[in-house]
Amino acid sequence: MNGKSGPTPSQEERNLLARARAGDAGAFDALAERYGEGLLRVAYALVGERAGAEDVVQETLMAAFSGLPGFRGESSVRTWLVSILTRQAARYNRREARRRHKPIADAEGLRDAAAGNRQDVRIDLAAALRGLEETYRQVIVLREIEGLSYDEIARVLGVPRGTVESRLYRAREALRERLGGYYD
Repeated sequence: MNGKSGPTPSQEERNLLARARAGDAGAFDALAERYGEGLLRVAYALVGERAGAEDVVQETLMAAFSGLPGFRGESSVRTWLVSILTRQAARYNRREARRRHKPIADAEGLRDAAAGNRQDVRIDLAAALRGLEETYRQVIVLREIEGLSYDEIARVLGVPRGTVESRLYRAREALRERLGGYYD
């Protein structure tokens, strides 16, 4: 069987679903095996990297297993799993976006490292700031050190708010590259 079915579950899928609902982990494993590779391809397309795609598939299968009693059979198992996967991928992408765009001062890895050796962190941060282009250093200092809002920074620098946002994003990314050891 190629793992694709029509709009409703095949008889074999219905049997596997019934066994999985009854607690047969092997039946659920068989469903996961049947659709896992296809789910991984979809997840990779949605999140753009292998490790994240694998996480999304894992979360999808866990959600599917806990949601088995709610599966009504109105679609194929593949369609049901892909719908769960798209929600899981969206959650993953939101988490990753928040993680990537965390303000430097709030970054957990930097904060943990700073707790152990504040003087080294200050020296490394100062060196990293000096290495930034002037426009990036300005926005980082005004936002992260001075605590100005994006609108206030835009007024101070005489640039549109969108310019402030894009510069701040690039500045944070550049700092993360320079301070990578603090995020391990």
